[in-house]
Amino acid sequence: MIIVSNISLSFDGSNLFSDVNLKFTPGNCYGIIGANGAGKSTFLKILSGELEPSTGEISIPDQSRMSVLKQDHFAYDQYTVLDTIIMGNMELYTIMKQKDALYEKPDFNDEDGLLVSELEGRFAELNGWEAESDASRLIQGLGLPESLLEQQMSSLTGNEKVKVLLAQALFGNPEIILLDEPTNGLDIQAINWLEDFLLDYPGTVIVVSHDRHFLNTVCTHIVDVDYTKIKLYVGNYDFWYQSSQLMQKMLRMQNKKDEEKRKELQNFIARFSANKSKSKQATSRKKLLEKLQVEEMPASSRRYPFVSFQIDREIGKEILTVDGVSKTIDGNLVLNTISFQLNKGDKVALISENEIATTALLQILAEEIEPDSGSIKWGVSTSRSYFPKDNTAYFTEEESSIIDWLRQYSQDQTDTYLRGFLGRMLFSGEDVFKKVKVLSGGEKVRCMLSRMMLKNANVLLLDQPTNHLDLESITAVNNGLMDFKSIVLFTSHDHEFIETVANRIIEIRPDGTILDRLSDYDDYLAYKAEQNL
Repeated sequence: MIIVSNISLSFDGSNLFSDVNLKFTPGNCYGIIGANGAGKSTFLKILSGELEPSTGEISIPDQSRMSVLKQDHFAYDQYTVLDTIIMGNMELYTIMKQKDALYEKPDFNDEDGLLVSELEGRFAELNGWEAESDASRLIQGLGLPESLLEQQMSSLTGNEKVKVLLAQALFGNPEIILLDEPTNGLDIQAINWLEDFLLDYPGTVIVVSHDRHFLNTVCTHIVDVDYTKIKLYVGNYDFWYQSSQLMQKMLRMQNKKDEEKRKELQNFIARFSANKSKSKQATSRKKLLEKLQVEEMPASSRRYPFVSFQIDREIGKEILTVDGVSKTIDGNLVLNTISFQLNKGDKVALISENEIATTALLQILAEEIEPDSGSIKWGVSTSRSYFPKDNTAYFTEEESSIIDWLRQYSQDQTDTYLRGFLGRMLFSGEDVFKKVKVLSGGEKVRCMLSRMMLKNANVLLLDQPTNHLDLESITAVNNGLMDFKSIVLFTSHDHEFIETVANRIIEIRPDGTILDRLSDYDDYLAYKAEQNL
C-alpha cells in the first residue's frame, strides 16, 4: 500500500501539482495519464523516492519492497544479463555476492562459516535457489532466449536491454511495481505476456503508458494528472475517456434538470459494469463500478488536436500493384519477392517483428527508395502523402518558425488561415512563431500531420504516426484515420490503433515473405493462434 498525503511540487514558483491525497492498494493496477509535460513521470519519481516533493509525504510499509523500471539503458553494461535481472531484488543480489566471496576465501574460518550460515538462511527465504530459473522465465516470456542470461549487457541491442530492464523490475515478487512506459520497444507478443503477468500480480502496480489497449486490459483505476491536480478514478482508460466526454457534455447543458443528468450517468455506469470478462482485474473493476457514485465521475479539461484527412478526388479502381518486390538492407533480405494489390476501402496495417522491413516497404511505396527487384505501380487517380518514422529531413531549416514551415505546404498562404489551422493542432497564440529547432518530438509529429492534412491525398502512408504523442493526440489521429474515406497503409505498435483502423493485415515474416489477411487485428491474431503460426 502507498498513501500519498498533501503532496505538492513547485518549479520556479509555479505548482506542477498540489494538494495530492491518494491511496494505492494491493491487487489493483493504476494507470497514470495526462498530457505531455503534465508531470506523470515526475509523480512516479516522487512515489519511488527519487524526487522529493515540495510538501507532503509518501507512506509505504517498511516490509514492502518497491521495484522501479529503470530508464538508463547503459547503467548495467558491465554486468551479465542474469546479474542485472537479479539486481531487481538488491538484497538477494548482495547476499549472493557475499556468499560467493566467502566461499572463495582461501582462509575460510569458523566466523566465516557462521556468517555463511546466516546468509544461506536469508538466501533461501528470498527464494534465491529459484533466482536463475525465475530470471529465465521472465526473459523467455518477453521473447528473449535463455542463452542470453550469460551475456554482457553491453553486447545487447537497445530493444533487448529494454526487455531485460523490464524483467529486472518484475523479478522477485515485489509488493509494489512502478513502470514508466513499459510497452515502449516491446513487440505485440511481449506486450501480451506483460499484460498476463500483471493481471495475475497480487501486489500494487502503478504504470505510466500511452498504450490504450494496455491500460484498458490491466488497469482497475486511472490516475489523471490535469491542471495541477491529480485525481483517482475507478475503471480503465476507455471508461475514464467516455465518462469524461459525457461529463463535459453534461456541464455544457446546465439547463437540463440535475435528475435527468444523474439518470443518464447512472445508465452509463451500468452499461460498463455489465461488460463481461474472465480477467481478475476486470471482475474487480466491475465491483468497483457498481459502487461508483455520479459525483466521482471525471470532467477532464483535456485538449484534443483536430485531425481530419480530406481527399482531393475519388480514387479509381486501379490503386496499387506490388509485384515481386525484394529488398536487402545491411546484408539482410527484409522483403522477399512480395506481391499484393490494394482495393477500394483498404486500410492496411503492416506488421513485422522486424521494423526495418515495414519501414523499407513504406519507403518503396512512397518512392523514396528503389526495390532491388520487382515493381510497384500506382493508379493514375492516386495521390499519396507519406509520414516517415524519422522526420529529421523535414526540419533542416532550424531558424524557420512553425507558421513559415507550414506555409510551404499550404495553398492558402495567409497568416489568418495558417494560424487558425495551427490553433486546431494546439499551436495557439505566440506558439506559431516558435522555431522548429526547439520543437519536441510530439510537436514535430503534429506539424507533420498538419502537412499531410493540407495535401488532401487519397492514399496515406504512415510509419509509426503515434510515436512521441500523448493519449489525446493518439486518440485524435486514431479517430481521424477511422473517419478517412480512402486508402491507408500504416505501421504501429498500438494494439487499439491497429484494431480500430485496419480492415486488412499484411505481416512481413522473418524470411521476408508476407501473410496477407482481410480481417481486423484481433481476428488476425486469433487466426494465427488457431493455425499455430
